[in-house]
Amino acid sequence: MSDAVTDDNHAEDRAAADETPIAKRILIGEPLTNEELEGQLLPKKMALPIFASDALSSVAYAPQELLMILLIGGTAFLAFSPWVAAAVVALLVVVVLSYRQLIKAYPSGGGDYEVARTNLGEKAGVVVAAALLVDYILTVAVSVASGVDNIISALPGLDAWRVELAVGFVILIILVNLRGVREASTAFAIPTYLFIGSVMVMIVTGLIRIALGDAPVAESAQFAVQAEDLSQAALILLILRAFSSGCSALTGVEAVSNGVPAFRKPKVRNAQTTLVMMGSIAILMFSGLTLLALVAGVHYAENPCHLIGFDCQSAVQPSLMAQVAAATFGMNSIPFFIVQAATAAVLLLAANTAFNGFPLLGSVLARDGYAPKALNTRGDRLVYSNGMIILGLAAVLVLVIFQAKLTTLIQLYIIGVFVSFSLGQIGMVRHWRRELRLLSPKAASARREAYTGLFINALGATFTVVVLVIVTITKFTHGAWLVFLAIPVLSFLMVGVHRYYRDVEHEIEMDDDVHFGASGDVAIVLVGKLQKPVAKALDYALAAKHDKTIAVHIAVTNDDARVVQDDWAFHRMPIPLLVIESPYRQYAAPLAQFIAQYREKHGSSVVTVYLPQYIVGHWWESVLHNRRARRIAQQLMLVHGVQITLVPWLLDSSEVIYGRRSRPLPGDDRAGRVTTYGLVAHTDDQP
Repeated sequence: MSDAVTDDNHAEDRAAADETPIAKRILIGEPLTNEELEGQLLPKKMALPIFASDALSSVAYAPQELLMILLIGGTAFLAFSPWVAAAVVALLVVVVLSYRQLIKAYPSGGGDYEVARTNLGEKAGVVVAAALLVDYILTVAVSVASGVDNIISALPGLDAWRVELAVGFVILIILVNLRGVREASTAFAIPTYLFIGSVMVMIVTGLIRIALGDAPVAESAQFAVQAEDLSQAALILLILRAFSSGCSALTGVEAVSNGVPAFRKPKVRNAQTTLVMMGSIAILMFSGLTLLALVAGVHYAENPCHLIGFDCQSAVQPSLMAQVAAATFGMNSIPFFIVQAATAAVLLLAANTAFNGFPLLGSVLARDGYAPKALNTRGDRLVYSNGMIILGLAAVLVLVIFQAKLTTLIQLYIIGVFVSFSLGQIGMVRHWRRELRLLSPKAASARREAYTGLFINALGATFTVVVLVIVTITKFTHGAWLVFLAIPVLSFLMVGVHRYYRDVEHEIEMDDDVHFGASGDVAIVLVGKLQKPVAKALDYALAAKHDKTIAVHIAVTNDDARVVQDDWAFHRMPIPLLVIESPYRQYAAPLAQFIAQYREKHGSSVVTVYLPQYIVGHWWESVLHNRRARRIAQQLMLVHGVQITLVPWLLDSSEVIYGRRSRPLPGDDRAGRVTTYGLVAHTDDQP
């Protein structure tokens, strides 16, 4: 890199990184450099438990939900279950095939959000993003509540600590994920693969027993069901409701498309392979569990007291998974406990899917200007730690409000995912139609591929829209209205954030009308991006007539450094630009090292660091800006020989405070105004 200051062995950078608080290092580990990012990316065998735990764990309750709804009409209605299950499997196949195409067409990690925004417009994209963010929060809440529910089923004495256990598990999952994607994948791989292996062994064992004429029989097979009288319309609605409940097996499928950036190269192919593996395993497990449950005669009622002969007052109704395991291996057998333990663990850890999808989607939204920029910042372990913390806090809030009750939380679930499914599928339909218009009639192979994609996505759009309507009707009055309230509110806020960032970018955009009135101590002007606030800080430093003025850019990434260097040359800035590499994504520490080296070489000069800073008029604007200038100033104040000058740039909203606009108006002297408010000296040089 030209004009770059580098360390021969990064020893000083490592020393700076070691200044991280000890407690933080113990909890999340040593910080990693940018060069170590590739080593944190996931191979397929580790990506599967990271991104598939939600989708795979859902097969533990999807067959149960499907059969439970059909049993409302009586045991005779179980005859519909193979057809309903087949429809769920068909939808799952269609969705997996569709997302395989989506990953190839949109590999940046935006998933349904990017598809909808590109093909349906800004509003649709924001609605999808809001729906996914809400669904990720509910995924954590439902998964943790379900895991805690299974633990309490085995140890009823813990019921009084339900909320505390749920909050504790969320905190534990946050800490594991903050240690990095690779370490999280290792921690979650064993329970996920144990769940897959134990369930597959159970299915194969059950099928072998069926083939040998010794079919497993569930204890609940002896119980009759108190059925409701249904009209023809109610019968159709019941079957559709059972289908929508079975579609809970599809939750988590979209996580792979949002997590493509976390895969090793070739990212697209690895993500597609992982998606197909996840879909295939989910289909086998869902189909196998449904088949075994039907053969074993499992009866699971929404209200246990509707099971005639079951003591609903003193006994707990076992889950479908528990009944199938008991019928296949025998109650209280070692394989039975293995299946139950693995199921409880994977349900609890299914929240991990959200802890990968939410931060990655948040980083995409921040990059596009729809979320605070802090969501696009990698932490010490090269993960989007701010997104993980926000997700964890939101999930804890939901768990506390609803007291970690699964029966209540489940009513809010899968609404968001089918909103995103529907708009994402419709967006892909428009994508293929546009491709067909652009393709030459002679490109037969490409047109066949486009027509195939159009058919699959059109079918997927039809299915997911129908399911969304059914889920809305059946769950709206049971609490789902909260989700339909949260999605538009979050969408409105995201649009507002985007427009705010857009206006600020337009306001501070660099142009050639900026004039420098510079005519000597050493001055350092910190340059992030070449924009008007930086130009004004440079102009102010030059006007102060220091002995030497240096423009410095702290290079967190090579790409950002190249952009700044190109802009610097394009606008013919009056002094050279010096680039300092920062492999640990720090700003004050590398600059402090440079200042120490400069003073050691040139003597104990007084160094004035000029930092541009936005001045805003509303409290909420401070949340949307990362306030980096103040953080850097606070750290540099401890460096000998340094004084800090904050050069404010008044955004338009600052007129609320100052009663004036930040853009020059007729008769308004820009330099005089900035000089009036510009100098804030915090420290003096005390060698």
